Amino acid sequence: MSEVNAYLRFFPYDEPYENQGEAMDRIHTSLERGQDVLFEGACGTGKTLSALVPALEYARETGKTVVITTDVHQQMRQFVQEARAITKHEPIRAVVFKGKASMCHIDVGYEECQVLRDNTRELVDARMEAAQLRDRERELLSAAQEGEEKAAEAREAVVDELDAVSQRAESISEEKNVCDHYRNNLTGNTEEFYQWLFDDVRTPDDVYEYAHQQTMCGYELLKDGMEGVDLVVANYHHLLDPMIREQFFRWLGRDPEDVITVFDEAHNVEGAARDHATRTLTEQTLDQALEELDESEDSRATRAETVLRAYRDALVEVYEDSFSFGEREQVGDDWEDVAVANESGRDDLTMEFLQQQYDGLDYKADLEAAVMLGKELDDRYEEAYKNGEATTRQECQTLQAATFVGAWMREGTQEGLHPVASVRRDQGTDEVYGRAELYTCIPQEVTKELFEEVHATVLMSATLRPFHVTEDVLGLTNPVNMAYGLQFPPEKRRTYAVSTPALFASARDDPTVQKEVGDTLHDVVRFTPGNTLVFTPNYSEAARYAAHLRKHGDTTVYLDKAGVSAEDLREDFTSDDDAVLLTSLWGTLAEGVSFDGDDARTVAVLGVPYPHLDDRAEAVQQAYGKAFGRPTDKDPGWKYAVEIPTVRKTRQALGRVIRSPDDFGVRVLLDERYTARSKGEMGKYSVRDTFPAEERDEMLDIKPEKLKFAMMNFYQDMEAYDGPPPTP
Repeated sequence: MSEVNAYLRFFPYDEPYENQGEAMDRIHTSLERGQDVLFEGACGTGKTLSALVPALEYARETGKTVVITTDVHQQMRQFVQEARAITKHEPIRAVVFKGKASMCHIDVGYEECQVLRDNTRELVDARMEAAQLRDRERELLSAAQEGEEKAAEAREAVVDELDAVSQRAESISEEKNVCDHYRNNLTGNTEEFYQWLFDDVRTPDDVYEYAHQQTMCGYELLKDGMEGVDLVVANYHHLLDPMIREQFFRWLGRDPEDVITVFDEAHNVEGAARDHATRTLTEQTLDQALEELDESEDSRATRAETVLRAYRDALVEVYEDSFSFGEREQVGDDWEDVAVANESGRDDLTMEFLQQQYDGLDYKADLEAAVMLGKELDDRYEEAYKNGEATTRQECQTLQAATFVGAWMREGTQEGLHPVASVRRDQGTDEVYGRAELYTCIPQEVTKELFEEVHATVLMSATLRPFHVTEDVLGLTNPVNMAYGLQFPPEKRRTYAVSTPALFASARDDPTVQKEVGDTLHDVVRFTPGNTLVFTPNYSEAARYAAHLRKHGDTTVYLDKAGVSAEDLREDFTSDDDAVLLTSLWGTLAEGVSFDGDDARTVAVLGVPYPHLDDRAEAVQQAYGKAFGRPTDKDPGWKYAVEIPTVRKTRQALGRVIRSPDDFGVRVLLDERYTARSKGEMGKYSVRDTFPAEERDEMLDIKPEKLKFAMMNFYQDMEAYDGPPPTP
């Protein structure tokens, strides 16, 4: 094997796909130069191996570790399959890592686990010290019996120390909380586990089951065994949460510059990073903090109660004032935003908080007292749990509340942060309660630091373009850009942009629009030889057009809705052979889920499914508009924050079908805003140009009444109809 393509030793199959070899070569060169990579590849590009193979080669040669992450469960399984194939071809040491919550055998929280580990290690250390002292005492006893003059005196000192250590060990065992699983990690022989772990690529479920049988802690075994491994498969939060990332790299035994990160489904990094940076405080936490303070006899409790009660009452006042007649009774189980931000000056919640108690006075002294008292209470709770005085590790609600209020007051006016209040109904009590939130608009607050500290990052997805938008939003500097379109035969697919009426929100309730769109959708379903997958702007629209299709009574209609398992729904749908499934484009079936072959022959996207434009979406638009954009961009805030993410979701939905070279199918865009004609006739409402050029070239404009004939002709050419096609 030549030095040029030495990385192919990690390629587990006979030969790369078309363009896969080029992609691997470019990524390997980029890693040698320490450059980040934006890699867009349609289904069939082999993105995972294109990134993993050169990354593993470069890491092996330079003493680094590759960390590949995703937020899609199906992709996690795919990574495991690819890693298993690689290790059979060229052995690698790989670990598949999940959070502690999913691997704990005794179901305790992070803080409790930390205390249990400390206590257990203290107990094991004491018993080991006692065992060493016993050995020393026996040696000295033997020496004293043989007449050594100083041995007897030394033995007495050792016996005294042994008594003290034994009593300490007994005290820990009787009075403090310990973890038997972790104790077995520390005292047992773990070599057999690590031999088993690295013989193959084990899933977290495999590790959990193995550890469960041995009464050991699989999570801690994984942590201890990660140092210097070749590959780690993990979730986004292991990299996007700065505190977790620091610990994670420490477990790897790697400095950040010795880590290569790979993000799959990287179009989701923007939202995931924003979620990790956002901070919240609920009214319930404030109430618990006030109860906690009411029980405290500390002199600072009164001041702490004053500031937290003022903030709590201000939150309630703000959301109660937002309700018009009858709206309070309509609040549901999901959080509903209450706009509090002002274009000039502080937000409504801050102003109400100051007026409640601090009009003209300084709140900072009271807040500082609350934080200091909270820290002391938190230390007491940890000590109580550690010493066995409490069966659980109590969280300090005062510290949580005071820390958040402090951040709200300090940072609430910073660029890129947006103060929000929201309300929901408690399912248990049926009471309405509120939440304050410091919403992070610009995700590069999280991602930029990560990309700068690691050696290099590969971000891959089927929908990363336009690249300059991804670069701006995530804070990348001069990355290598790579894009490979669908590699499968173009004659086996058709993409139609249908000139049905634009489904603007204002037009969705129009009976004429509903009839034309519904009848065209019925044609799509009727002329599909097999299953049809339909994505709509939201679940309400999915229900509307499911009802329309059911009226015709000529196909089985599946509807995705709350409370229904998406995986069970998919299995029921794909076990049928002439059905239609309707779901929201913003649901779980729009990406990371394949509908191969007969599972679905046609996919339709109904409308341009823009997300709900609430207060925080407006804030993101404003932040993006100020931070990003180019001189030629019109309304960059809308473009970056709304239109491009929506079209990416649409492209993801279209990619659910045609998953192999032998597959064939039709992709339908039901809305005139997708047509080429809309560019001239609809101006800024057209979304055609937001698609990449080669995808636009495949879009065929067609009138609604002509669509059924086009589909019939295509599927006849594919010899897909078992019998004669439906009558037009």
